[in-house]
Amino acid sequence: QVQLVESGGGLVQAGGSLRLSCAASGSILNIARMGWYRQAPGKQRELVATITSGGSTNHVDSVKGRFTISRDNAKNIMYLQMNSLKPEDTAVYYCNAISRSGRMDYWGKGTLVTVSS
Repeated sequence: QVQLVESGGGLVQAGGSLRLSCAASGSILNIARMGWYRQAPGKQRELVATITSGGSTNHVDSVKGRFTISRDNAKNIMYLQMNSLKPEDTAVYYCNAISRSGRMDYWGKGTLVTVSS
């Protein structure tokens, strides 16, 4: 089992920055890939960025150049640095982890990011 706890959300003005954190505990060595997803009001959950255990990253086009995913393996924490925030970035942001077998999919409870115009 893997437990994920997000933090760092809040209210920020457009153009501002926030850094989200996701603390992982449990069977950490069994994680192959972690990622950030978000769900805006009335919309489906969507992928934001992923990072593999080897450190390879992927960011969706809408956040490229503004958001950066990273991880501190020593602390078992994943981050999402969000710069130049826009009102359309407003959403609940979720941390996700996938096991090496691909059969286990873990989620945090989410942290709310609100960007005011």
